[in-house]
Amino acid sequence: MMMTAPLSAWPWENLGFYKYLLYGPFVAQVVHSRWYEEERWRSSWCFHLLLLWTLRGQVHQVMGSLGNMLFLNQNIRINKQGVDFKQIDREWDWDNFLILQALLAAMAYCTFPFLENLSAFDSVGIVTALILHIGVSEPLYYASHRFFHGKNWFENYHSLHHESTVPQAYTSGQATLLEHLILAAVTGIPILGSFLSGHGSVALVYWYLLMFDFLRCLGHCNVEFIPYQIFEKLPFLRYLIYTPTYHSLHHTEMDTNYCLFMPLFDAVGRTLNKKSWELQKHFSSGLGEKGKVIPDFVFLAHVVDLSSSMHAPFVWRSFASLPFSTRLFLVPCWPIAFVVMLVMWAWAKTFVISFYNLRGRLHHTWAVPRFGFQYFLPFAAVGINKRIEEAILEADKLGVKVISLAALNKNEALNGGGTLFIKKHPNLRVCVVHGNTLTAAVILNDIPADCTEVFLTGATSKLGRAIALYLCRRKVRVLMLTLSTERFEKIKKEAPADCQNYLVQVTKYQAAKHCKTWIVGKWITPKEQSWAPPGAHFHQFVVPPVLQFRRDCKYGDLAAMRLPEDVQGLGSCEYTMDRGVVHACHAGGVVHLLEGWTQHEVGAIDVDRIDLVWEAALKHGLRPATGGTKADPPPPCKSP
Repeated sequence: MMMTAPLSAWPWENLGFYKYLLYGPFVAQVVHSRWYEEERWRSSWCFHLLLLWTLRGQVHQVMGSLGNMLFLNQNIRINKQGVDFKQIDREWDWDNFLILQALLAAMAYCTFPFLENLSAFDSVGIVTALILHIGVSEPLYYASHRFFHGKNWFENYHSLHHESTVPQAYTSGQATLLEHLILAAVTGIPILGSFLSGHGSVALVYWYLLMFDFLRCLGHCNVEFIPYQIFEKLPFLRYLIYTPTYHSLHHTEMDTNYCLFMPLFDAVGRTLNKKSWELQKHFSSGLGEKGKVIPDFVFLAHVVDLSSSMHAPFVWRSFASLPFSTRLFLVPCWPIAFVVMLVMWAWAKTFVISFYNLRGRLHHTWAVPRFGFQYFLPFAAVGINKRIEEAILEADKLGVKVISLAALNKNEALNGGGTLFIKKHPNLRVCVVHGNTLTAAVILNDIPADCTEVFLTGATSKLGRAIALYLCRRKVRVLMLTLSTERFEKIKKEAPADCQNYLVQVTKYQAAKHCKTWIVGKWITPKEQSWAPPGAHFHQFVVPPVLQFRRDCKYGDLAAMRLPEDVQGLGSCEYTMDRGVVHACHAGGVVHLLEGWTQHEVGAIDVDRIDLVWEAALKHGLRPATGGTKADPPPPCKSP
């Protein structure tokens, strides 16, 4: 059994979410002060520690969000790779240091009684802290950082931090216990020194710790926000404040740029990377990769509802890395999300949510800032189609090869499954794909080979039609639920003459009371589900999925496929899908790109291509979401 190095592991690392119970005594003390010592509770040390913990966490959250806002910063990103699930899981407990420092601060409070009565503000204390930071904390951190880069110390302690290939704000907190004990000393010396000099204040604690966290997050954010013109006009600032580019070089060329915040100490220690300022100007001016990050493939998604709008990496990275479900911590955020929604409606055409690399091709997910309910408002159709059209034209202008339309963006009633755009712009170079051919293939391949009869709702829809025609060719009897005899007869005439008798029109759910295979393409109520016999299997392509009312029946998931194992940079889940799983229409666009097909896939599904697309998907390593090996499970979920 391999032994871990002393002080490399956290004492509470096995507690999971329950580690936050360590804040229990602080909460208890604040409550006690509030009810029994009302005049003193606002000056309670424990109250300030809890408030600081919240504010410091928010600093990391805000900086993490800014770093993941691809629609704002994709041209000034330093490392162009995506953050994958492994890095997110590795950094899941990035906030351990906040608990550690809160406990150390509580110990300091018990050790030094004079901390109980602090002034609100003392300018001399702030100046004292600044002097101690420059004269003690900066060189102490520089020396200890270089020390941790020694072979044995790096392997046992510091390598954990460098395993994060794409630095982000949360990466700044990812380190071993020993490293954070030293960092706590680096942080505490200026504050404690000011207190011992008799000039400590509440404002000093807040200002120093929040500024310290902000600068740490800035160095790890992977986005060059700082304009290079500042350093050209005031060259001496280059040695007083580092930049995201400066620190990113430490992660790529580890023997350089060791400083905490001030490159001056790297210059003195002769560890300053000579490329620091040149690269800072390069990324700050948006010249990284010629200022454009052009994807080969775009999946044009849309927002489902207010709650799911927060399931994006630039909101909460940890939440986005798990399949979506409504959680209590989202409720207080709904008003904020609503305001953002109004701003997006008024301002944004589309915005980039996430990206990943597959076979050397860059795949983007863009989103139309429209919510699900809007797609069913007649007066909103023109505006929605305009946004979709603008996204297609933008993709065409950029040189994107394939753009795949998600769920409601290809609604038949809205734009004929994308046909509207092809007719309006016949010279498009980008392939517009609805991906429903693969969706149909996934559903059909989930039906048992020995099945002889199915009951189909949504039978005259685009997918319903293709499924019915495919199954009747396999001599499977299809009970097509529809009140429109005209639509039924039109579909029936498309079937081969010797297969037409396998298509049967039914108008009531009672007709399926003996059929154990239901294919649901139209939302059905619990009462309608009650007509299915015990043991029935509900396959479905309806959005949202039907309620799982029957305990004696089996409910299939929405058609989806698992991406190949060699996908890189994927760190967010697609709505309710598992990690590494995407909706079949998304996967259909991926296959279209990998195969190099140049035709559009819009309008009615070509039944003759269903098997072709299915085999192409399997050839490229895509697998049905219901089979194969699942990805490693994530850590226990917690509020981000």
